Amino acid sequence: MFRSNRYIFAQLIDDSKGHTILGISEKEIDKNPPAGGGNKTDRARKLGILLAKKGLSKKIKAVVFDRGGFKYHGRIKALAEGAREGGLKF
Repeated sequence: MFRSNRYIFAQLIDDSKGHTILGISEKEIDKNPPAGGGNKTDRARKLGILLAKKGLSKKIKAVVFDRGGFKYHGRIKALAEGAREGGLKF
């Protein structure tokens, strides 16, 4: 995952094969006005739920959360909690 001042990005990567399975960003939530809105933390949680939904559709159930050097609080924590809420196992 990566966090900028404006957006947050998340990817599911297969480390053994070295390729990205799925990549999404907060921009996808902004395209859907009913799903978008709220503050940055709310949108990060929604992104986590969306990531879990798309991951489960590709039969991915367990992941390792790499916070990319960012502290585990705020939007990073909201993304992780949203992914757990959506059904991913860390």
